[in-house]
Amino acid sequence: MVRLFLVTLMCLSFLFMGCSKKEEGSKKVSGLNMKEGKWEITFTMQATGKMPFQMPPQTFTQCITKENAVPQKVEPNQDCKITKQEVKGDTVSWTVECKTPEGPVITDGTVTYKGTTFDGMIKVKQKDMEITQTMNGKWIGECK
Repeated sequence: MVRLFLVTLMCLSFLFMGCSKKEEGSKKVSGLNMKEGKWEITFTMQATGKMPFQMPPQTFTQCITKENAVPQKVEPNQDCKITKQEVKGDTVSWTVECKTPEGPVITDGTVTYKGTTFDGMIKVKQKDMEITQTMNGKWIGECK
């Protein structure tokens, strides 16, 4: 049962670097120092709490725009919502809330863009477990 819970939480944290639904918090930020297009995103994950663990790096690609600057792995049928999104300079921060059978999962993330690269961190919290993800991204081309 605990193993199933951990797998569910890991999947949500991977999915929940962002949200599969465009929310009212999305807005175009013309001054953001970010090249729009296809990005390769790599993250590492580490959990603390009753059952700590660390996973090997995971990589995926995503088309990122200034309007939708939150790195995310889009998955259908997720009951998640971006509840807060803010842009300050070249840093985008957000909070996502997901409803799961095990209770709510709260994700707070930030990324700082530097033209064709970014660095960021995500904290996923559920009950007495916290997962920290560090991520970096690089622009790899135009979206098709």
